[in-house]
Amino acid sequence: MRRILAVDDDNDILEVLQYILEDSGYEVETLSDGHNLFNTIRHHQPDLILLDIMLGGLDGRELCKHLKLGKETHDIPVIMISASHDIAKIKQEKGSPDDFIAKPFDIDVLLRSIKRQLNAAA
Repeated sequence: MRRILAVDDDNDILEVLQYILEDSGYEVETLSDGHNLFNTIRHHQPDLILLDIMLGGLDGRELCKHLKLGKETHDIPVIMISASHDIAKIKQEKGSPDDFIAKPFDIDVLLRSIKRQLNAAA
């Protein structure tokens, strides 16, 4: 079973993501902030990370950059989710995510993106 880590500071969104992803056959771990992101990755070894941009006091773009440039985490696909940022700008930055989905997201679009990224990483 493929493992997905969802990181969002909105617990309602985390609950919806967990329900959708588990119903689609994924094992899901959730985090409501990014403070324990790297420990959680080491412990749960996700196959993919869904990462919100606005995480309270943390910037998901910076966390993504650390993930994509990190020796142990650069191969983990990262899909960023946000309602408030310019997609084109995020995709051009060094250490950018593998994909971006705008909130509110369409469930089918989300699941297709996850499947595409997991297949590309395999």
